[in-house]
Amino acid sequence: MSKRTDPIAIERLNLMNMAKLSIKGLIESALNLGRTLDSDYAPLQQFFVVMEHCLKHGLKTKKTFLGQNKSFWGALELVEKLTPEAGEITASVKDLPGLKTPLGRGRAWLRLALMQKKLSDYMKTIINRKDLLSEFYEPNALMMEEEGAVIAGLLVGLNVIDANLCMKGEDLDSQVGVIDFSMYLKDGGHSSKSAEGDGQITAILDQKNYVEELNRHLSASVNNLQAKVDALEKSNTKLTEEVRLPPGDRWESFISSGIPSSKNVGSSESLLIFSALRSDSAADGQALGETRKQLKEETLLRLDVEKELEVQIGMKQEMELSMKMLEKDICEKQDALVELRQQLDDLRAINQQLTHKSQSSEASSKQKSDVIARLEEKINQMAGTVKQLETR
Repeated sequence: MSKRTDPIAIERLNLMNMAKLSIKGLIESALNLGRTLDSDYAPLQQFFVVMEHCLKHGLKTKKTFLGQNKSFWGALELVEKLTPEAGEITASVKDLPGLKTPLGRGRAWLRLALMQKKLSDYMKTIINRKDLLSEFYEPNALMMEEEGAVIAGLLVGLNVIDANLCMKGEDLDSQVGVIDFSMYLKDGGHSSKSAEGDGQITAILDQKNYVEELNRHLSASVNNLQAKVDALEKSNTKLTEEVRLPPGDRWESFISSGIPSSKNVGSSESLLIFSALRSDSAADGQALGETRKQLKEETLLRLDVEKELEVQIGMKQEMELSMKMLEKDICEKQDALVELRQQLDDLRAINQQLTHKSQSSEASSKQKSDVIARLEEKINQMAGTVKQLETR
């Protein structure tokens, strides 16, 4: 399967492009801001969210007695083994009060590494040891492929910014890491240079690819939820049929299956048979209650799934609208770029005309200056002649 059709490869590429946009936007905004960044700075928060998604890609699921667990904290702990100077960060994370989950510790580690301006170095250290990372990641995960090395190289640019993050009052365990695509769908207006116009169109095309990829994920989520709804409907139908079935039907089938008549058995055997029937009736009643309870739970679950399906459909519609707006914006940018190039050609032509006129004006001015000089010389001669005449 080629990279263009491999969904995992597409996810890696999209995450890498998302990281590029996030890092570039953070550096540009921080330099324009010109001060130390804090925890409330929106581009910085989005950078950590994007990094979290990159580190979560392709994580292996570990089964524990509490259930299944997926966390990138284990991979980050490898840095301490490979680079002793990172032990200070790991110790600080473990000493932070209020952190109860591996996810919270991983988020705190990212923030401390950024403040120390060592995030790029630490990421390169663990990416170079894929033999150790294979314990935590699948072979096709982002950290195991070349996209991870590209992101680690991009992180070098963050060393130019200063961050002062206070994590004592921040709830890193229960934060929801959702990428805000609206921060990266904004453009800076029309540029007066053709090169900048090309760069804007490239950025918009990248944004369109992100929206299409998100739309694809939403479509897959909608299909999964629809499949869950169908399965729940079938389960509800089956449970409803079981509830509607009278308990006596089971007894009749049990009796018709072969109970000996009272003529052939003694009274003690008859009592045992009727006791069995009564216990069966009680068991059927209990099973009926459990079935009704299960039906109620399945109904509630189905309602929740339907609500989530509606939300996913709404998000899909919004993404489709955003994609149409982006396509329209691309067309406008292309038209503006053509117009700017035409204006540039016109300006060049006008500049050439002005240059020729200036040269011709300079030649004419030189000729006039020569004529004026000769006239002044004649005037001086005539003035001398007049003085001689007056003297005589």
